[in-house]
Amino acid sequence: MAKLFDDDFLWGASTAGHQVEGGNYDQWTVWELAHAKELANGVEARMAKLPEWQRIKIPPEAKTPENYVSGKGVDHFHKYREDFDIMQDLGLNAFRFTLEWSRVEPEEGVWDKGAFDHYHNYVAELKKRGIEPVLNLWHWTHPVWFEEKGAYARSANMGYFLRFASKVAEEFKDEVKFILTLNEPNIYITYPEWNAGVPVPPQAPLWQRLRMFFVLIKIHKLTYLIIKKANPDIQVSAAYQMANNVAKTDKLTSKIAVKMADKFGNYFFYDRTKRRNDFIGFNYYFTNYFDGFKISQPFEPKSDLGFYMEPDGIGEVATKLWMRYHKPIMITENGVADSKDEFRQWWLKETMLSLIKARKAGVKLIGYMHWSLLDNFEWAFGWWPNFGLVHVNRENNMKRTVRPSAKWWAKQIAHLKSSE
Repeated sequence: MAKLFDDDFLWGASTAGHQVEGGNYDQWTVWELAHAKELANGVEARMAKLPEWQRIKIPPEAKTPENYVSGKGVDHFHKYREDFDIMQDLGLNAFRFTLEWSRVEPEEGVWDKGAFDHYHNYVAELKKRGIEPVLNLWHWTHPVWFEEKGAYARSANMGYFLRFASKVAEEFKDEVKFILTLNEPNIYITYPEWNAGVPVPPQAPLWQRLRMFFVLIKIHKLTYLIIKKANPDIQVSAAYQMANNVAKTDKLTSKIAVKMADKFGNYFFYDRTKRRNDFIGFNYYFTNYFDGFKISQPFEPKSDLGFYMEPDGIGEVATKLWMRYHKPIMITENGVADSKDEFRQWWLKETMLSLIKARKAGVKLIGYMHWSLLDNFEWAFGWWPNFGLVHVNRENNMKRTVRPSAKWWAKQIAHLKSSE
């Protein structure tokens, strides 16, 4: 019997530079410092809608401005070798990371050789341990000078991003096999709607953010060509947020809502870029149940962030994508906010069973990246939501502790690698 997963299947984890590195200075840094006090003062009002607010007993730090400042991060910028050793011990063979634009071009047109040297060493250390680097160009952050020019609100600014992409492609054309252009452009432009009363980036009216989306689509298509010119063998895609959309009732309106959610939520980006993708990358966290045109989720189980948890929906999304695009599939992000490590093992188990089912149905899966390797800074939520396979004690010299769920997962991966 053939193996369920190919020998070169990528079992990995993900991070984002701003969320783990520490010491970044980008447009999010500026925003955090400006709004930390506001976020701390309003946390009770914002989170009261979540039943998990009382269940997980969010620590007092959530009411302090410091919780909402990324600051030193988890010092991954300096501790990356230790983190890669942990990955190697867990049997992971792939790692998705962000090369931070604000580090390599802190001033317009000024490239920082030291920053590039850091990322070259970073990639070399991954490869030394047999871990495949999956380089991500953009995970919501960019230089302050680019923000001051209007960022993606002005199509004329595309050239700055394309220049950055060209520089990175030239620098790493012989060092990486996979490049992701954009992370969740759909969530980036709608993120303000998720945070009522908190003016999170991008701070622009909805119509302007929708226009940004089309700018980002064009950026992806042009970046694909730039990377392919540097090295045609590099495999290029994006990391796009998708949901498993399900009709909760037999109502015609429920079925129409699911089709609309798939078309405009899941497929809109790839329908317009399908010729400029070598594989389909997607992030999965949600199953949405539609009762008519209204999302009506089951009450339980829910994560620390109040998200309804249905991990096995991931296989359904992968199967639909395979049938629609007939391109290899990489899950570029998938995980759960679970500070007590109560649900993560179950989440991983159900996820893997769902992927096995999709694989048996003929879906060509090439990788799975769990979010996140490390506890990290969760944007407007700050530090309290814990997604990491590895807990980080920021009060004790950033001490790393591998969670039991990660140790369990490592055993499952080892079994799959050895089984026929």
